[in-house]
Amino acid sequence: MPEKKSQKRILLIATGGTIATRMTKDGLVPQMTSQEILACIPEIASICEVDTIQLFNLDSTNICHMQWIQVVSCIQDHYAQYEGFVVTHGTDTMAYTAAALSYMIQESPKPIVITGSQKSIYMKETDGRVNLLNAFYYAISSYASGVHIVFDGKAILGTRARKTRTKSYNAFSSIDYPETARIRDGRVIPIAEENYSDRIPKFYLKLNPNVFVFKLIPGISADIFSFLKNSYDAVIIESFGVGGIPSYGKQKKDFFKAIGDWIQSGKILIMATQVPHEGSDMEVYQVGYTIKEKYELIESYDMTLEAVVAKTMWILGQTADRQQFRTMFYQPVQRDIL
Repeated sequence: MPEKKSQKRILLIATGGTIATRMTKDGLVPQMTSQEILACIPEIASICEVDTIQLFNLDSTNICHMQWIQVVSCIQDHYAQYEGFVVTHGTDTMAYTAAALSYMIQESPKPIVITGSQKSIYMKETDGRVNLLNAFYYAISSYASGVHIVFDGKAILGTRARKTRTKSYNAFSSIDYPETARIRDGRVIPIAEENYSDRIPKFYLKLNPNVFVFKLIPGISADIFSFLKNSYDAVIIESFGVGGIPSYGKQKKDFFKAIGDWIQSGKILIMATQVPHEGSDMEVYQVGYTIKEKYELIESYDMTLEAVVAKTMWILGQTADRQQFRTMFYQPVQRDIL
């Protein structure tokens, strides 16, 4: 049976996304307000008390660090007034937002639940109503704390979520870590609890967005580093397999030299992998071991790319010191690195 009515107060923060869209001559556009979205699931009134805020109304393609700061500021301003928070958001950048909020609001005993849908809640056939209802069930449960995505009956840690399907209702997967709960017919079934009930939340509002993701492809040139130097403070290299740096014929030393110059200029370089599961391990092959030993490269191991990007922006917002960056990067936050 569903959980009985809770006296908990939950704040719904609407940011746009597919769940809030209506059809226009140019395609779907977020137009519905937070109150209109809430009105689509009247049964919420029997679950908890809900207030709403329309923070902005954007397609999530247009959401970046500036909006993350707005969301965190809103939650911080209202943190004492509510027992939990539900954020409606578009799916395309939802995993980035979930990761960013995981670093910007750490060890929150109150749940911060992000949800959305693959079809507008305005449509007859939609996953929006179930997802939103489940987000509230999770937000009032005794198991929930910290930042999670709730989607298709699953609760996923904000640092472990990735959008793996573009159209299907089961759009999100938990990468290399168990889902924290399943939600079925109003019942929250815990799987891997994350409990911060005895903690005091830490809020951060500074980010450095000057982070570039560089995906290796066969035959790519190292010349790109010279173009990046004036605009970016950190580069994340998505390498092949467990991680390595290529060397091509006469240009054998080009990547080694470019990476050396980048690091010597005081900038951050992080090695990641293009492979979705099981992470990097640069010490397996010579193509990774040699350069990692030479430059003491930072390696992302089993972190998701979304978490690596968000964590890098967050750390650079707190410090410009390379050694401190390295220490903070390897300090686990909400199971982001195991």
